Amino acid sequence: MVLATVVLIPGNALDMSRLQLTFRTMGGNQPSFSEWNLMMQTYMEAPIETRLQKVNDFFNQKIIYFEDQEIWGQSDYWATPMESLSKGKGDCEDYVIAKYFALRNMNVPDNQLRLIYVKARIGGPNSTLVQAHMVLAYYASADAEPLVLDNLISDIRPASRRTDLFPIFSFNRQGVFAGAAPNAVLGPGGTSRLSRWQDLLERTRREGFE
Repeated sequence: MVLATVVLIPGNALDMSRLQLTFRTMGGNQPSFSEWNLMMQTYMEAPIETRLQKVNDFFNQKIIYFEDQEIWGQSDYWATPMESLSKGKGDCEDYVIAKYFALRNMNVPDNQLRLIYVKARIGGPNSTLVQAHMVLAYYASADAEPLVLDNLISDIRPASRRTDLFPIFSFNRQGVFAGAAPNAVLGPGGTSRLSRWQDLLERTRREGFE
């Protein structure tokens, strides 16, 4: 079956032909690819709050949580958006990566998005169960409180309302930041400081993301 016709998205250049081929090679489901592309096109120029919520909802609904060992046969694997979407499965990093790339291609600048590694109290702020987790944050300005996109809850909340999360560090294409505050210092070495992230960026480029 031939995938539906799609157009090039201008936000952060995509090679859609290559992405389609990658997705089909992975055995991906046509409707999932088409819905992903349609979602980005439809809300490309929507208010930022709408873009954030639509992307958060899309991947929270499309990806079912599974551990990497169950999906990939290894303890820690960072999947590309095409890998996660084709499988329909992923862990917390995979949700965040897919949301990050979607928003980048919906005209959200890189300096307004960061992937944040956190310690999360599972079950709420009073829980004693703490585990490693990852979320995506949007910064409206250089001194704004970030909004948190998470696969654990459906609504997007300011960081001050996520008292169950304890940020450790954050990162994006610029590199790795000490902490998650808007004024967090960008460390030296760029993305090379986080090898899994650097490897992920290289794999996404080969798939058709730029």
